[in-house]
Amino acid sequence: MENSVKWLIRHGFLPHGKETGITGQWLGQTLAHLMRQGQSLEQLSEQQWMEALAQTAERLTRHSSVPGKESLIDPTKNELPLIQIDPYIRGIVRWLNMMHIYTICSCDGEGRRPAELYFLHDLSAEQLTIIRACAPKRINVRFNRHSGRFQRLLLHYDPSYMGDLLVMAERLYDVWRHPEQLFVYRLEAFKRRLISLLAINGPSGREQQVRRHLQRRLRSKAAELHIDHYGNLLATIHCGGGPTVLLSAHIDTVCSFPPDPRPRVQREYAARFIRHFRADDRAGIAAILELMNVVRHSRFHGTLKIAFTVQEETGCLGSRHLDRDFLHDVDAAIVVDRRGTRDIVISNGSTPFCPDEYGQLFEQAGALAGMPDWKTTTGGLSDANVFASFGIPSVNLSVGYQNERTEDETLDCQAALETVLLLETAFDQNLLSPFIEQRTTVQN
Repeated sequence: MENSVKWLIRHGFLPHGKETGITGQWLGQTLAHLMRQGQSLEQLSEQQWMEALAQTAERLTRHSSVPGKESLIDPTKNELPLIQIDPYIRGIVRWLNMMHIYTICSCDGEGRRPAELYFLHDLSAEQLTIIRACAPKRINVRFNRHSGRFQRLLLHYDPSYMGDLLVMAERLYDVWRHPEQLFVYRLEAFKRRLISLLAINGPSGREQQVRRHLQRRLRSKAAELHIDHYGNLLATIHCGGGPTVLLSAHIDTVCSFPPDPRPRVQREYAARFIRHFRADDRAGIAAILELMNVVRHSRFHGTLKIAFTVQEETGCLGSRHLDRDFLHDVDAAIVVDRRGTRDIVISNGSTPFCPDEYGQLFEQAGALAGMPDWKTTTGGLSDANVFASFGIPSVNLSVGYQNERTEDETLDCQAALETVLLLETAFDQNLLSPFIEQRTTVQN
């Protein structure tokens, strides 16, 4: 992207120069001032460009009628007062509003505290996903509710890299103009998290290190979190009244790490594939963690329970000994531990894990997510067998790994993220509730 276009986009201006109102005056006067000085936007450094904008804004606000602070403006009814917004956050604010993610107040933190944005309406799961995906890796995204009223976004950044906020604005613009770019940014962030999980040791019977890592990750998300008597890590997330759904993946691997545990990225496939013999089932863990980031913002109403089980590779021992009190109210289970892509395992060939209708719900979710080739099938041994034996309707979903337990084990990161999209669709469309309600009615 040429500098002249990039500078405009990063600061919230349309690159084709068709701005109107006070924003159009501000941009026009800034460019005219630069031309009189014999300077072009392409020749300026970003800092010089920001200084030129600030100088023009000062003159304009002194001699013109400028709207009040953004906190006094409803962006659905009035022009967004871009001229009043902090320089490192204004691009983010502009492109969020262009995507109908309406802000009412913002601050870039001035390099001393996190950047903040407040929203007119609660964010949906999709809107939250856009924000997370567009944040560069040095920005830590946090959400909370300010004074019980407005939803607040906190962007924790390294003060040495305030420019990351400008990069985030550029990415948001890309997603606004080209919605398909969202998957590219999501895949980039998802793969980083996957690689961090692959680097943690955890052979069967010695899962302490990965379990501690997951405890830290879950602490801020789960209402209840504990380790049962057998070492399984169990969590509960409340999302209102409704059914209780179990999500599960195993945290153990077949063996300990070799001296060099780094994943080998196959660059010939645009870094989509990773060769690593611990993809089974770190990919499933990563998929569940991704869903947990947004499930409270989805239209799912019910309780989500998470079971990260131990010793699956040695006979599903963790799930067999899982705390039965934790499972007593579970209406349905989803295991994320199937090789390949787009399989919905509903039996082991002789014993069904669930009624056919339950598996077909995930075929429906796949079609709604633009992936109509998700299909029910038979499979082998997994924790889904165990949960089904407890009377819980269960499926096991593909999560992209191949050739497990060999030196050629490979993980398709894109396929793993597509499993996340399947899960997000199933929960956001609330597809599981009618099946569970009907089943409960029949049982009663």
